[in-house]
Amino acid sequence: MRIWFKRLFTSSVIFALGVALVVWSTWEPDRQLGKLVERWAQQPSAFIELDGMQVHYRDVGPRDDTDPIVLMHGMSSSLHSFEVWQQVLSDRRRVITVDLPGFGLTGPSPQGEYRIEAYTRFTLRLLDALNVKKVILGGNALGGEIAWQTALLAPDRVKALILVDADGYKLSRFSQPIAFNIAGAKTLRWVSERILPRSIIASSVRNVFGDPEKVNDVLIDRYFELNLRVGNRRALFQRMDQAEPGARQDKIRLIKQPTLVLWGGQDRMVPVEWAHRFCEDISLCTKVIFLQLGHLPQEEAPFMTLAPVKAFLRLTDQPAD
Repeated sequence: MRIWFKRLFTSSVIFALGVALVVWSTWEPDRQLGKLVERWAQQPSAFIELDGMQVHYRDVGPRDDTDPIVLMHGMSSSLHSFEVWQQVLSDRRRVITVDLPGFGLTGPSPQGEYRIEAYTRFTLRLLDALNVKKVILGGNALGGEIAWQTALLAPDRVKALILVDADGYKLSRFSQPIAFNIAGAKTLRWVSERILPRSIIASSVRNVFGDPEKVNDVLIDRYFELNLRVGNRRALFQRMDQAEPGARQDKIRLIKQPTLVLWGGQDRMVPVEWAHRFCEDISLCTKVIFLQLGHLPQEEAPFMTLAPVKAFLRLTDQPAD
């Protein structure tokens, strides 16, 4: 008995020392907002007070656009995900992007609320604050689910949808990038809230691109630094705890707005089969699959993926018969 206890004690000490060594060698302190703003909130960035947060957003393009385009990023991302789309489309359209609560420079929700219902309410309050009555609402992954659920909640506020590798159906946990799996493991929370090796972020970003060679240092820096913004690591854990994948998938068939579904054929997070499911469930649906792209087609090949978006926008501008 004593020998068994001694071995157990020794193993526990070794394990504890190992954990301490990992934390010490990969410790990453939170990044303060000031320095992050200097690098990642260049013009035309702005901030608006909403729900107790200083919300980071960009609002560009002609102010007489009657149906502005609002684009929302996915989990652990930021408004920069749609930066090229916004720059190109703003030549003719008003385009709004935003760092969602819990991510980017906006940072954590004071209430710690990250359920889809909280995000849809946030989206509508943002539109009210910007005095926007009706929009074409688009999003990638989490942002895509927020978009279609907002369209169901307030159909009079959403003219059309653009869903890019959007969430909505029940998802396999094994498809998540390594950084998400670490964050999702509650037994590792104390450790993962204090460490974030840049190598893990780099691996995760490469994992969501169809061609990992397109991932450069600036892209990795952006994901790395913004995920270290004060409060964002804990917010990610809270979002993962509050997520209910597929909880409302039976409601997708109730969507009446014209919908463009874009998908990366090499998406290893959200299966391309979901593109077909969305267009089976949504009656007015156009589907485009980019066979060589991954989970972030708007970042990986922004100009290529803009072509069907422009065509879709021209159709939505036509008067109904």
